[in-house]
Amino acid sequence: MRVSFADLALFTCIAEAGSITAGAARAHRSLSAASERLQKLEASLGVSLLTRERRGVRLTPAGRALLHHARLVDRQLDQLHDEIAAFSGGLRARIRLLTNTSASSELLPDTLGRFLAEHPNVDVELEERPSHLIVPALRQGVADLGIVADSVDLGGLRHYPLRADRLVLACPRDHPLAGARRVDFASVLDWPLVGVAEGSALHAHLAGHAARMHRTPHYRLLLRDFGAVLRVVGQGAGVAVVPWPVARSSGAARASEGRVGYRLLPLTDDWAARRLVLCLPADARPTEAVRALAERLLRRPMPDTSAVRPQPDGGA
Repeated sequence: MRVSFADLALFTCIAEAGSITAGAARAHRSLSAASERLQKLEASLGVSLLTRERRGVRLTPAGRALLHHARLVDRQLDQLHDEIAAFSGGLRARIRLLTNTSASSELLPDTLGRFLAEHPNVDVELEERPSHLIVPALRQGVADLGIVADSVDLGGLRHYPLRADRLVLACPRDHPLAGARRVDFASVLDWPLVGVAEGSALHAHLAGHAARMHRTPHYRLLLRDFGAVLRVVGQGAGVAVVPWPVARSSGAARASEGRVGYRLLPLTDDWAARRLVLCLPADARPTEAVRALAERLLRRPMPDTSAVRPQPDGGA
């Protein structure tokens, strides 16, 4: 019985996509070729790896075991490439970074731009997800680093504080809420909103809190970035929940020059007061490229985790 790297890569794509069709596309293979390769892999191993269902596939216990080892092999290959690159100067290193909306829109662009300019042999695969989905992905070895809000359970991860990231309400200056000193999210849901697009981490985060109140936010308009959201709020079109650092950035401040302008009000909900933290799996042995990016984000040397036993609470 032999399993090739190509088999493991294809199986990982299918497992993470939850569908043979989507996994085949992610692996740049035709559906027929992927299905045939998967059948040969199962025949070679003598076990069923997936349960085929109407809306996709589900991993069997054997499939979960194979996925775990496939991710370990993938991480070891990344470490191999990274270490050999130091000798050859030609091989490229790739870092998988998962982040929430706030970090991807305001914290990362300048930092990643400088980092990539200084490390021409490093590529960064950046994906935006809600914080509560980033944590299990890191535990499972799907990514090298993650940036999340500390309001989620960080058990099983090493984590390092980055900065405060309180959520606030932006509302037009002539809006009925503008006279308040602070506001809770339930009151915000009484009014039409402007927000970042579906699929963004913040959109999912707010939808989850609204659902727990048995409410559905009414969005008048969904846009791709916070600067655009704040410009629309400044024109008087609606209210928006945004991260405080983004709202106070120079680009966002110019948005207040709209027809009406806007005010920023603190949200009183406990989950709105949060910090961004940088995370990696507790048992991870980061490559040199991953360590370099982590230290750039932290603006300080990152402690060596390879010789430290994971803590039960995932603390750094």
